[in-house]
Amino acid sequence: MTEYYIPTDLSSAEFVEKRSRFIGQVCPVETEEEARTFIESVKKEHHDARHNCWCYLLREGSILRYSDDGEPQGTAGQPMLEVFQREGVTNAVCVVTRYFGGILLGTGGLLRAYSRSAKDALDAAGVSVVRRWVTEEVPCAYNQFELIRREVLACGGVVLETEYGAGVRLSVLIPEEQAEPFSHRLIEVTAGSVEPEVTGETFRAVPVREPKI
Repeated sequence: MTEYYIPTDLSSAEFVEKRSRFIGQVCPVETEEEARTFIESVKKEHHDARHNCWCYLLREGSILRYSDDGEPQGTAGQPMLEVFQREGVTNAVCVVTRYFGGILLGTGGLLRAYSRSAKDALDAAGVSVVRRWVTEEVPCAYNQFELIRREVLACGGVVLETEYGAGVRLSVLIPEEQAEPFSHRLIEVTAGSVEPEVTGETFRAVPVREPKI
């Protein structure tokens, strides 16, 4: 089973630490060229900043790259990269821009500031899981809706759409390895009154952690 986590969307977050302004930006990417292009675009946007430190990591080829961009070695790019590694997120590029405020932060202060900036930007992006899913349609009665929804979530599935009519019809994504147990479970908990219909398969990203605004 192939499964990995990526940022859901382009995002940014900023804060001020001892008058230095830190702006973190995160973007999902699939190639090194995309990562480099994003880095250059941020550098162009913030050409007047003291530092534009960056990192990226790609699943394909297990590529890891980072730069301290003039900050003391090991205080910026590497701790930013470690944020994504701890969170289990790949196919991501992050640039943290620093507008120097005139007060030195010291090694520990820089480590904390760049780590926080990368984490804040990732939190703002949200996280999606990329994997293979089975698509299913689940018709049920109104009084069964909450039960069905809970069962979908319990197996790691996602409700894509809910259609209301004489009854309720849920369009859901179920993790590939959970499709058969899910069907058996629904038949069991509804005494055979609900049988999901498999409509296909898909390999796609689905949000699993909502952005923090």
